[in-house]
Amino acid sequence: MEYRRLGVTGMKVSSISLGAWLTYGSSAVEFKTAEECINTAIDNGINFIDCADAYAAGKAEETVGKVIANKDRTKLVISTKAYWPQSNDPNDQGLSRKHIFESVEKSLKRFGTDYIDIFFCHRYDINTTTEETVRAIDDLIRQGKILYWGTSMWDAAYIDEAVRIADDFKAYKPVVEQPLYNMLDRHVVEGDLEDVVSDHALGLVVWSPLAGGVLTGKYNDGVPEGSRATQFKWMEENIAPGRIEQAKGIKAIADDIGVDMSALALAWALNHQNVDSVITGASKPAHVLSNIKALDVEWTAELETRIEEVLKNKPYQSSRSATDPDEIVAL
Repeated sequence: MEYRRLGVTGMKVSSISLGAWLTYGSSAVEFKTAEECINTAIDNGINFIDCADAYAAGKAEETVGKVIANKDRTKLVISTKAYWPQSNDPNDQGLSRKHIFESVEKSLKRFGTDYIDIFFCHRYDINTTTEETVRAIDDLIRQGKILYWGTSMWDAAYIDEAVRIADDFKAYKPVVEQPLYNMLDRHVVEGDLEDVVSDHALGLVVWSPLAGGVLTGKYNDGVPEGSRATQFKWMEENIAPGRIEQAKGIKAIADDIGVDMSALALAWALNHQNVDSVITGASKPAHVLSNIKALDVEWTAELETRIEEVLKNKPYQSSRSATDPDEIVAL
């Protein structure tokens, strides 16, 4: 396993990490299988497990908590998030001081741990001032309940504001952003976000590095019965014809150099200078082992050029907004 510093912190995360989105704690994966996946990940050097209170309505955190109960907690990096509504209570959502404090307490109980390594603000909250959010998280860090914090799918301007406010109050700054990033969805990262991340020395841990399975090649010949594309409406955008054609081009390159398509896609994301870890999903232990193969891909300038030739036509971009309530199912 390869380990990279999280931004400029001294903490190191496995470059391949394991995420609980749409899998653990849900009907999609029974507990025994989730346990096998998590154990396989840890046994193979993955130390970073990413979660959120919104995943399976808290049951993902409970599942992870049960599996790691007998592990050496100090060897793991556990993250979670808050923002999305967790009930009909008007205060059980967003990034207010009240919700952040209460959400973190609930997450700690579900994990069965005393602290969260990385707390992410799951989206930007337009109804709460950035100052309130920053100072609330700073208090939790000083209490020892959070070690580091970051943002997820925040615009560059909001991240810049959070850093400035933290500086003003001598509060702990965000150290990482968690954006959507893969070969077919580059628009979130490449541009303003890259600049602000570099300016403030933040790390990136990216989600959906395989574009919801499109970059595994599973949709190259149509939509398999029972696949994610048959279960979630938002997947219709992911399997748009233009994206599938690009995926086929990537598959041809992967076949030519003798590597799995998914490994090539993950290696591509890991080659970005600011990316510290790619968050991968696994509904079977074999998926964990397959994802780790990304570390065996020999990255060269020639390979990068070949990939860019396939991706040179602007890929189909999702129209979903970061504040769209429907996006709760899409991390």
